[in-house]
Amino acid sequence: MRLLLVEDDIILGSSLKKALEKHAYGVDWIQDGEAAIAALENLVFEVVVLDINLPEVNGIEVLRSVRRKRNAVPILMLTARDTSLQKVEGLDNGADDYLVKPFDLDELLARLRALMRRREGRTDIILKSGDVEMDPAAMVVRGAEGQITMTAKEFRLLKLLMERAGKYVTKSDIEYALYSADSAVESNTTEVIIYNLRRKLGAEFIRSIRGVGYMIEP
Repeated sequence: MRLLLVEDDIILGSSLKKALEKHAYGVDWIQDGEAAIAALENLVFEVVVLDINLPEVNGIEVLRSVRRKRNAVPILMLTARDTSLQKVEGLDNGADDYLVKPFDLDELLARLRALMRRREGRTDIILKSGDVEMDPAAMVVRGAEGQITMTAKEFRLLKLLMERAGKYVTKSDIEYALYSADSAVESNTTEVIIYNLRRKLGAEFIRSIRGVGYMIEP
């Protein structure tokens, strides 16, 4: 899942980026509002974490710019001030959720998962395909014989395929979801991860058509 983090606090931004990547997000971290507007005009993200108190162009202006362009990406706002007026302003301008600093990481993760379920039209918290079940909150995958150990990238790729079960996902879509803009992607990374997933889940669990992409059954 590709996430845009807009936060000008270096310490908070760095720690959030690391924590979100550990929880299977591909994170692009931007530190000012003008760059955030440019990124949202030129790139596709599945969710945005946006600080309000940014230098030059603040988070509310970023939010207004995004919604004026009919971009419906889910946006969770961060603020250091717990005032109802600021919350109302953010929500009235198109924010989907709100979190006040300092916040608990688990709460942020839970709110992001809820935003993604609404975006995908899902009410269930567990993803299932055949004998395979995934609990995104606990980062746990279970098969017919019990829990299956996975790396962060294996989990992220499997989650992408299970969320889009029944549809082919291209290699470029996978690489875009797995890696941030400043990460180098090796040419055979996707194939290696797919190979490892098939070894753990069964050779027939992930279907592929050369030149089209990869898919799992719904």
